[in-house]
Amino acid sequence: MAIKKSELYSSLWKSCDDLRGGMDASQYKDYILVLLFVKYVTDKYAGQKNALVIIPENGGFDDMVKLKGKVDIGDGINKILSKLAENNGLKGVIDVVNFNDEEKLGKGKAMQDRLSSLVAVFENPDLSFSKNRADGDDILGDAYEYLMKNFATESGKSKGQFYTPAEVSRIMAMLIDAEKASGPSQTVYDPTCGSGSLLLKVAEATPNGIAIYGQEMDNSTAALAVLNMWMHNNPTAEIKKGQSTLSNPLHLNNDGPIKTFDYVVANPPFSYKSWRHGFNPEHDEYERFTGFGIPPARNGDYAFLLHIVRSIKSNGKGAVILPHGVLFRGNAEANIRQNLIKKGYIKGIIGLPPNLFYGTGISACVIILDKEGAQNRKNIFMVDASRGFYKDGNKNRLREQDIRKIVDVFIAQFEIPKYSRLIPLSEIEEKEYDLNIPRYIDSQEEEDIQDIEAHLLGDIPNIDIDLLQNYWDVYPSLKTSLFGSSKRKGYKHLRIPEEEIKKTIFYHQEFIKYGQKFQQVFGKWKNENVLGLRSIQVGTKPKELIKSLSEKLIVAFSNLKLIDKYDIYQHLMTYWSETMQDDVYLVATNGWKAEVDPTRNKKGKEIGWESALIPKTLVIDRYFKVEQIELEKLQVKQDELNQKMQELAEEHSGIDVQSGEERPLELVRSDAGNITKGNIKEQIKELRDVSSLDDGLIILEEYLDLLNRGTNAKKEIKDTEKKLDQALLERYKTLTEKEIKQMVVDDKWLKSIEDSVRSKMDVISLQLTRRIKELTKRYRNTLPSIEDEAKELSKKVDRHLKKMGYTW
Repeated sequence: MAIKKSELYSSLWKSCDDLRGGMDASQYKDYILVLLFVKYVTDKYAGQKNALVIIPENGGFDDMVKLKGKVDIGDGINKILSKLAENNGLKGVIDVVNFNDEEKLGKGKAMQDRLSSLVAVFENPDLSFSKNRADGDDILGDAYEYLMKNFATESGKSKGQFYTPAEVSRIMAMLIDAEKASGPSQTVYDPTCGSGSLLLKVAEATPNGIAIYGQEMDNSTAALAVLNMWMHNNPTAEIKKGQSTLSNPLHLNNDGPIKTFDYVVANPPFSYKSWRHGFNPEHDEYERFTGFGIPPARNGDYAFLLHIVRSIKSNGKGAVILPHGVLFRGNAEANIRQNLIKKGYIKGIIGLPPNLFYGTGISACVIILDKEGAQNRKNIFMVDASRGFYKDGNKNRLREQDIRKIVDVFIAQFEIPKYSRLIPLSEIEEKEYDLNIPRYIDSQEEEDIQDIEAHLLGDIPNIDIDLLQNYWDVYPSLKTSLFGSSKRKGYKHLRIPEEEIKKTIFYHQEFIKYGQKFQQVFGKWKNENVLGLRSIQVGTKPKELIKSLSEKLIVAFSNLKLIDKYDIYQHLMTYWSETMQDDVYLVATNGWKAEVDPTRNKKGKEIGWESALIPKTLVIDRYFKVEQIELEKLQVKQDELNQKMQELAEEHSGIDVQSGEERPLELVRSDAGNITKGNIKEQIKELRDVSSLDDGLIILEEYLDLLNRGTNAKKEIKDTEKKLDQALLERYKTLTEKEIKQMVVDDKWLKSIEDSVRSKMDVISLQLTRRIKELTKRYRNTLPSIEDEAKELSKKVDRHLKKMGYTW
């Protein structure tokens, strides 16, 4: 049975979450992720010689399956984990979780049932890591990240800090040029690595690999980081645990000094108050504060930052997430900030939206450090990306277009009004080394200023029309079609009636030509990629595919005015995440197959069938159009009968105003308030016994006739649907690979992307229409005309009052 990747993850999460009972998500994650690891290594390495992981006898996931339903299942799982840990140097990693803990998992039968059900979740044949063939896109890493994100969301503010949102991690990896890493001889380090997500995003961005180092103070979180490394095929990563990086850094050179790295990334705890515990920063043997200053005793933000600076090689790069306060706070922090700026270590600052992180809701920034060329650095590049996000439950999330724009703009050092600026150090010095982003980039929306003279005398101010210059650059003569010169300097009047604004825009030749150009750009991109999409095969790497598609789409729309290329990019990436990604993974795993699977109701009873790759509508549109039209005609016929019955029921139900008697259809309603065939027949029989000419009898017989015809129509529709469904099923069995590709690539993917992208054209034109209507309406009624109207209304009121005998 083909199952979509996204459905697999969501069902895995739901099953696990249903079984955790009252346990906190931050604790329960340890059990789930250990089981995921054992399942993974068993599938991948059991029975193989010279395997990376040794699966000893009685030490694999299959042995856990044998324990289902047994009284001692908790103790049995602990023994399995102990054997697996001993054979692979994982003591203190996978065996730190106690599966026989009655306090967390329940006593007796409760523990037995919960653990048995939990093992059964991972026994799902679709969660097999041995059969994945989309090399480089292993479902394990994505499944792990999916679970971690959900655990972080559920854990709350105080316990969700083990996970850095993947979107932010990706940005940091790209901003430090991780893709330029030459191979395992180069290094990346995270001094507060949590579950290791930041380190892995850097590793993922390096095509030739990189050596990974990390330190984490919390033992259980450090164990997660080790598992994370193994499950992402980085078993040699050095994750050290159990000590504060500030008081006792564990990555040292043989002669004692702190080890330095090519890349350093970190998301340290914000404003950590206990950062001095265990050492005296004034006598720091590692000289991290020398030449900079000592951070405040109750705020460790700059302590972590200076540790990172000390850990970067002389030509290395770094990126660290810190609260916005580090950019402008005074006293000791101001002195440290000034020294960092003077040394040229700060290359750039990215202001992020609030409420992105799981440990806090405050706004944060990414500080990009670069020691290469620091002595000659004359400026700092700033990006205010605080407005680009979408709501995801109670958190904010960066969109794909936000990520792409931040990276593109920063790498190219491209200045965009209200978004990014290259700030000279001389200007920063003038502002006393305050790096607060709003002091350099005014990202506030322009106020829509009202024009007093226009309110008094009418017409539209030129300044408002000129603010639409991006439209007039594309539609130069449209401006003339819409507006004419006013008698007063600085104003224009609308040439056309207000109700014709939309029509004038949409039917204007320049608007039509722009739409054609838009279509040509998209059509060229489509033609360049259709063969590549049809060439997807078993083993294709989906992540590389979408990277190529999106890159080409960005380039295609880069030179088209009015359209924001990042908006277009987002349409593609949204469709990818919602639909296309699942499809591509299916093809990359199973090939171009029109597999069908049974659908079941909540009780597990089979109620139909479906295809994960090819929805029925695609096959109907291609091969059963005539049958579908006939079915639609029958449905229209049934709708007409239902409408007539509804009208008849409304007209002849209730109390007659004149006679006070109930109307006939009110007499035949069931206890549930419905008009039923049985009740109607019974009432007809009673009325016939009295008189065959009764008006109520005629109405009831008419309604019964409609009801019978409706029943027949419903049966005809059901029979036709069943016949079509059977014909469909037979057609699925005979679909050729060529036909499948045509429907999936052309009818499904490319058509959906095109429809989505074209909707942006409608948005642009409607925005222009709406703004012109708004300006027209704003200045339509001048103050003198309003005063005249008020006087007329006042006179009318006076006349009415006089007629009523009121005088004054």
